[in-house]
Amino acid sequence: MTEESMTAENPADKRRRGALAFLRDLVIIVIVALLVSFLVKTFLVRSFYIPSGSMENTLQIDDRIIVNELVPDIVDLQRGDVVVFTDPGGWLNSPPPDADVPWIVSAWDGLLNSVGLSVSDSNDHLIKRVIGLPGDHVTCCNALGQMSVNGVPLNETYLLLPQSAQAVSATSFDVTVPDDSLWVMGDNRYNSKDSRYNGNTPGKGYVPIDNVVGRAFVISWPIARWQWLGDYPETFAGIPDAGS
Repeated sequence: MTEESMTAENPADKRRRGALAFLRDLVIIVIVALLVSFLVKTFLVRSFYIPSGSMENTLQIDDRIIVNELVPDIVDLQRGDVVVFTDPGGWLNSPPPDADVPWIVSAWDGLLNSVGLSVSDSNDHLIKRVIGLPGDHVTCCNALGQMSVNGVPLNETYLLLPQSAQAVSATSFDVTVPDDSLWVMGDNRYNSKDSRYNGNTPGKGYVPIDNVVGRAFVISWPIARWQWLGDYPETFAGIPDAGS
């Protein structure tokens, strides 16, 4: 028997070893993918759908949004941010009914869910725009019908208002935001149950910063509405810090 024949590998054994190596690599890939998706969902981004028209026209009913979960734990909140938060208590008398979702949207949600980005609890959350940070003095309305933060009137170009509206809010208010809390309002200002209308809840209409899940930064669905969500820095420019 030659040395070559003694060292030659049986083809069947070679195929078996190759199959085992493939399965090993596949298991490693799946485990790494699950770990990465878990970390992404837990610490980076999540997807939510919009169940109501309170943020029109910025957000439409059944829009899907991606939320940056680094806000506010690592990245500070800013006035103008669109934030998702859990109900502080009493804001949602009952969860909105499940939407009649087209199959293609369900497939999209399933894809996001498969990589750990989609969530099944959008009905337990709300989404509004941050107007007042802790300590801010927020008032409405001045002679021009504008809202003011720390004495600076706001030119809110993102609002949806009735043609007959004489002011940016149907109700007047004068509040100072408590520590570790936010004053939030919907862009569809005459059709939004926001901080103005939750004064009889345990939190008196303010949203604890601890309740904030993250900042919405992009509309991911439908495709025709893909866009970044800005915080309108020009609207909130020049506002002094609270108490200054």
